[in-house]
Amino acid sequence: MLFEFDSDQRLLREIVRDVTAKECAPPLIRDVVDKGTDPATLWQTYVSLGWTELAEPAAAVELGIVFEELGRATDPTPFLATMSQFAPLIAEAGRVDRPGAAIYSGISAAHDGAGWRLHGTAQHVLDGDRAARLAVVTDAGVFVVDADAVSARRTPVFDPVLHLADVTFDAVAVAASDRVHTDVARARQCAITGMALTTVGACRRILDLVLEHVRGRSQFGVPIGSFQAVQHKAADMHVAIERARALGFFAALCLAADDPRRQLAASMAKAAAGECQSLVFKHGVQLFGAMGFTWENDLQFALKRAKAGELMLGGAAEHRAIVAEEYRATHL
Repeated sequence: MLFEFDSDQRLLREIVRDVTAKECAPPLIRDVVDKGTDPATLWQTYVSLGWTELAEPAAAVELGIVFEELGRATDPTPFLATMSQFAPLIAEAGRVDRPGAAIYSGISAAHDGAGWRLHGTAQHVLDGDRAARLAVVTDAGVFVVDADAVSARRTPVFDPVLHLADVTFDAVAVAASDRVHTDVARARQCAITGMALTTVGACRRILDLVLEHVRGRSQFGVPIGSFQAVQHKAADMHVAIERARALGFFAALCLAADDPRRQLAASMAKAAAGECQSLVFKHGVQLFGAMGFTWENDLQFALKRAKAGELMLGGAAEHRAIVAEEYRATHL
């Protein structure tokens, strides 16, 4: 495995960073929150640039680069849900050019003649209220369902840019041809890795804003960034981010190479991202002081996206337990 980006990957990172700086700037995020602006145009930009074509397993690292940069920009589109959760579940069932969402639990399937009926309610589905299609995991397999066939209700969440929804299936009829055969475990590893790298990107944004702040704010006639205590906290944030980032891309490499360590790597990445956001969140707010609590400060969006990334698909404690179990299973 190579542990450095090649020239094409570095170019992709620069392109994504340039696009988000222009098309997904903080004013757009505020318009989405304050005015209810629909980010559909931004989604179409991603599609036109070919980012939704990075669904092949071999492109896991390239897709991870996009996830990290969109996490850094607090992306308001359904890209994360579509490409890290929906796309790995549908496999070859169709192109990913419309928003999708994944449901991992809460839905049951029963035979109904030549087809199936889906019943139940899935809670806290990422982008379940604005997906065109849903990939639904049941004991009978994975079904691809049009969103028009279900009832979705957006639920309140502390990240105002994030969409979570309760999705209800009331005896929804699906044909046998709507069932796809895919590796659910691997698909979930893709989702976990994508969430980890998105969290890392949000943490990177917090550090960027902190560094800009401490360089420009003065106390006792000097920038507060010259104080040793501030430097130590910033250094701790940087180390935590780089550790989580390295583990996130190791997980992406394992997925791309179909390495048998991919479950272990995904959980290591998610645990590291969770631990990273805890430290970065605490130091970020402290170094900004009271300004970090104000609505006018863009820091809030990155803070909320990082914290949300920890809470979804299992937190650091849960994934540390999985790492321990995986290690015992292979070494004892």
